[in-house]
Amino acid sequence: MLDSLEEEVDMFSRHLEILQLVIENGPIGIVKLSNETGHPHHKVRYSLRILEEEELIEATSQGAVATDQAEEFVAETNERLEEIVEKLESLKIEPEAVE
Repeated sequence: MLDSLEEEVDMFSRHLEILQLVIENGPIGIVKLSNETGHPHHKVRYSLRILEEEELIEATSQGAVATDQAEEFVAETNERLEEIVEKLESLKIEPEAVE
């Protein structure tokens, strides 16, 4: 159960890492993103496709660039992640409750 949650978090983390690099360095291509992150080309390509579907980036002949929605998405994501972290913290079971 936790393995699938961890996999989703890892994938989301990769998407955010790619988005951040596109925001900071765009236009930027798959090869450079792969070199910067250490992620294989196919995973970078997948993240770019997801980010493009969400209209956070767009492809240009020079590489990916961030859209106007990207900055708002980052702000909203930071707020939502804080809420999610609180929810996850509340799920912890105290050791004495297990005994």
